[in-house]
Amino acid sequence: MASTDTRDPRPKNDLAGLEAGLDALETSHSTERVGVGRILLSKVVPPLVAITLVITLWHLAAASDLKPDYVLPGPVDVWHSIEQMWLEGTLLGYIWTSISRGALGFAVSVAIGTPLGLLVARVKVVRAAIGPILSGLQSLPSVAWVPAAIIWFGLTDATIYAVVLLGAVPSIANGLVAGVDQIPPLYLRAGRTIGATGLNGIRHVLLPAALPGYLAGLKQGWAFSWRSLMAAELIANSPDLGTGLGQLMENFRTYSDMSGVLATIILILIVGIGIDLLFFSPLERRVLRSRGLLTKG
Repeated sequence: MASTDTRDPRPKNDLAGLEAGLDALETSHSTERVGVGRILLSKVVPPLVAITLVITLWHLAAASDLKPDYVLPGPVDVWHSIEQMWLEGTLLGYIWTSISRGALGFAVSVAIGTPLGLLVARVKVVRAAIGPILSGLQSLPSVAWVPAAIIWFGLTDATIYAVVLLGAVPSIANGLVAGVDQIPPLYLRAGRTIGATGLNGIRHVLLPAALPGYLAGLKQGWAFSWRSLMAAELIANSPDLGTGLGQLMENFRTYSDMSGVLATIILILIVGIGIDLLFFSPLERRVLRSRGLLTKG
């Protein structure tokens, strides 16, 4: 006698239909194409309008003689300073000196801050011991380390890199700690259940789950690296160190060249924004989109 299955197949079919509907809904969002005009209108036009407004107000302030020309030069005078450095062939060298220092200092900060953040996040005794110190170091202005670093290392590259590390490492470590603290405990238990423990657990469970917070820490760490670098270059000024943007600004200040000072400030701002737009923002969007927190539109 053949056996018959009396279970109702409708719940299973309903679940399959629901999953198919959700997949279709997600696919429709992910494949939606955005027109070029809409991208320009939402991404390009607003910053261009803001930049135009700032330059216009700046020009009006300079033209109204609120301050003498040597104190408040107009946008044209500042542009001429940048153009002069370009024609002399020195502009890219100044920029590259600072970017290379910032990139190296940031890479070393990541190499130190990542294991330190994991140690603080996972070992309670370590967190109790140095967690408050990391938070205090993060709030300490980087420029405060420059005099001490000069005494320790003299006017050398070691001074600049020491200031960069002391400014960036706490931010990276605290960002990773915050990311680990936000991981649902279920993820960690599931990882241990399938044997993801030790280094494998960190690589395959802990770091991927903490990635949004860790990425925020990396982004903030780069900002602190760049700020610390400018502070160190501005104060630790020596011909043996080469000329980065910080040293360049101090040189212009020495000669009371306000156009050059403002030109250097603009270059520092452009580099900082450029690194964020070219590296960190795309990486952040990719991580958020992979987790369903951001659609392509």
